[in-house]
Amino acid sequence: MSDTPRPGSVSFAEFAPLSTEQWQQRLTRDLKGADLADLRWHTPEGLVLEPFYHREALAALGNLPAPQVPAVPGRWRNVPTLLVPAHDNGHTAVDHAAQALQRGADGIHFDISSPALFDVGYLAATLPTASAYLCYTVCQHPDEFLQRLLEAVPPHTLRGFLRYAPGQGSSPDDYGLQVEAQRRCLQLARTCPDFLPLAINGNFFSNRGASAVQEVAYILNTAVAFLDSLPADDTSIDVTAVAAALHLHVSVGTSYFMEIAKLRALRRLWATLLHAYGVPPEVAGRLHIHAATSSWVQTTLDPHTNLLRVTTEAMSAVLGGADSVSVTPFDSLYAEPNEFSSRVARNVPIILREEAYLDRVADPAAGSYFIETLTDQLAQDAWTLFQEMEAAGGLLAGRGRMLESIRQKTMEEFQRIASGEQVILGTNRFQNAQEQFAFDAKKLLRSRYFDTNRAAYPSEVLRLATAMHFVRKEQKKKKAAVVLLGTDTIQLIYDSFVRLLSPAERPALSEAPPAGALSILFSSAEEATLMSATNEQFRRFSEFILQEPQEDPEEMLADHDAPVLLSADLATMREAMRVFGFQEFTLHGHTTDDVLARLQGR
Repeated sequence: MSDTPRPGSVSFAEFAPLSTEQWQQRLTRDLKGADLADLRWHTPEGLVLEPFYHREALAALGNLPAPQVPAVPGRWRNVPTLLVPAHDNGHTAVDHAAQALQRGADGIHFDISSPALFDVGYLAATLPTASAYLCYTVCQHPDEFLQRLLEAVPPHTLRGFLRYAPGQGSSPDDYGLQVEAQRRCLQLARTCPDFLPLAINGNFFSNRGASAVQEVAYILNTAVAFLDSLPADDTSIDVTAVAAALHLHVSVGTSYFMEIAKLRALRRLWATLLHAYGVPPEVAGRLHIHAATSSWVQTTLDPHTNLLRVTTEAMSAVLGGADSVSVTPFDSLYAEPNEFSSRVARNVPIILREEAYLDRVADPAAGSYFIETLTDQLAQDAWTLFQEMEAAGGLLAGRGRMLESIRQKTMEEFQRIASGEQVILGTNRFQNAQEQFAFDAKKLLRSRYFDTNRAAYPSEVLRLATAMHFVRKEQKKKKAAVVLLGTDTIQLIYDSFVRLLSPAERPALSEAPPAGALSILFSSAEEATLMSATNEQFRRFSEFILQEPQEDPEEMLADHDAPVLLSADLATMREAMRVFGFQEFTLHGHTTDDVLARLQGR
């Protein structure tokens, strides 16, 4: 007996229709005099959402938005991401890819740290390049990589995309060379009808804490830079060719409905932008969106909660209309790639397709009073921000302004997490006090690859540093340690601590650190002390402790080149902090040990 759902008519004629007025009367009665406006949702993006919506909400939008039907309705691809580390030829990743393709993956996204060393010949000999959807992210020389790929794989069989992500180390001075490299990629891919050689990396914004409005707006600003810079008369590359070669990378977070609306608003505004450039509408209709679960909301504490996060994120991506989805393994922050977590991640989209049947409806959110309204509001605010950025000179001229606006949003989110207003399950609410870390905390914090650009980082690094401090104290270890807690974290620690006390007990902070200062925890067997330093002070301190030169401080911290944990003997550490001008901060009437113990429930 087949369990395949059979189509049939749906009727609710037995239920009498209710007007908006009748719904409001019922709500007023159930609220027993409370104001309905108190139930409005004020989102972090600045949107105000009503507690309920009725059919009038669609009428308020004007014309009913048309459903967003993808080029291949219902067919989104399950494309896991495999990291290829620096100085690696990619053989291990290719072998893992072959297994993943046999076990349910539709394609593979290789994130390659050393593209010149990646063995494209081995890939061509091992993987079914004519049927699998194979994608690549490179950090340098994308044209050279694509040239080698086309020499190994017949161009007409190449299916997938190329993303060039030069990283934090690049500067605006490199922009001309980057444009030439990507123009060359576009030329090379002209004989590859199923391969997209140009990408807009929205992950750069969202995985640094940008709001949905910011992410959509800055993606459009980036698109304008591509559409203005890449066309060239001498190469016969026009704006339509550039638009047709572009695809979008986005990260999908845990705000379920907001993320659905984000992807839908992105498609709507993409069509508006290309119309302004005179690009045929069918080109906008073929837009490919690759959605990855967000690193911004991943945690190292109680890491199995990441399974809940990536599942709702994948659902948002699919319901929002993503063409390909990449789910991150739950232990990716601290563990080497392994078959168990990779299999679980790979199976999330399979379950959504094969058991939840989410591939059987094109644009399931179409016509929803709430989601259509949310999509419209998000699109309007994103378009306004996009225009403001363009009026200020565009993405290149306004890059500093853009990064500062994202930093402000990040600090607002850190504040909400510290106050408990925003919940991170297992990290700032419902913590497992007896949790045994599935990783070596000291080794993780010393790793240059530990991702510190995450919403949970200030909370979890404090907990990890606290655990190590009390071990150091109990075991009377001779070495002292400095743990980099993040930017402006001392204020967040203070806010988290005073939340546990009555108003009469709340102490004053000796002196708030200046905005943008790095927060540091100094730990020895004798004591713990909260301190702050500038980027330059910490750079020089790090050089001294490690006895090796570091890069520019801002780039060093952004690229995680400096370890979060530095250790030395007590006398050296104290003298170095004094010489390099670290500033101590205290809470009147409480030692740092008291603060840490209370925050950790000791």
